[in-house]
Amino acid sequence: MEAQGDANVRDGEVPQNQDLGFVLPPVIAFLSEYGWYAAFACVGVYLLLQHLRKNRSTDSQSSTISTSSQDPDSVVQRQVALEASRRRMQEEQDARAAEFRDRQQRLEEDKRRQKIEMWESMKEGKSYKGKAQVAQQSTEEATSSSSLRPKTDKKPLRNSGYSPLSGDGGGTCSWRPGRRGPSAGG
Repeated sequence: MEAQGDANVRDGEVPQNQDLGFVLPPVIAFLSEYGWYAAFACVGVYLLLQHLRKNRSTDSQSSTISTSSQDPDSVVQRQVALEASRRRMQEEQDARAAEFRDRQQRLEEDKRRQKIEMWESMKEGKSYKGKAQVAQQSTEEATSSSSLRPKTDKKPLRNSGYSPLSGDGGGTCSWRPGRRGPSAGG
């Protein structure tokens, strides 16, 4: 090889340093066009690698801890305790469900009883206005069965001297407000 190098020097050619200078212009052009994108991509890759490294270390630690520190007796005790707590929670839920069913049955029974009372009162010709009024009616019937007709204390609905078309009588104020809206002038 020295013979070739010496031959090149002898021919009058000056040897040039073979460096990476030819790569510099395209790299500068790329960075000037896509520099921010490349920077964000580098930061994203760095954060992703950190996240994966952290997850891998916690997974390996938890697996070593779980396999080394658990003996079979403690695992069995934990499973028994877990099963007992599940059983207790299920019993509580069953008790609440039974209580709810009982409450719903009582409400349905009350509704059915009210419908029966309403039907019976309608068959007798009375109007049904609720439990309280039915109870009041039964106590009133027991105390005074002779007065079947209610008192008539009705006030007249209309003042006999007032006529809205005539414009006088009955009203204390004769002023009326003007018409709303824009004036109709020219």
